[in-house]
Amino acid sequence: MADLAVRAGTSPSSVARLEKGDPGVAIGTLADVLVVLGLVERLADLIDIRKDDLGLALANERLPRRARSFATTLRRQKAKEGSPQDGADVVDPDGAAF
Repeated sequence: MADLAVRAGTSPSSVARLEKGDPGVAIGTLADVLVVLGLVERLADLIDIRKDDLGLALANERLPRRARSFATTLRRQKAKEGSPQDGADVVDPDGAAF
């Protein structure tokens, strides 16, 4: 651990805190340790939102459950205005009721 800390340019206590998952460790320290370990590509995985399952689930919960477009709302309003109010039969020009 001491050798890793020296090569990463940080203290052994910072490396120990990083191993424990302490959120107070700077992201730069994490990046330095990943470079020393040859895992720099993992840093890109940390910032890729497509791989953040928890974040995606939380964002999905905030989405509206159901939405209508403005055009759909207008069509519904026009259909409501054109429908008979008293429940009478609608007769087409050919004379068939339905």
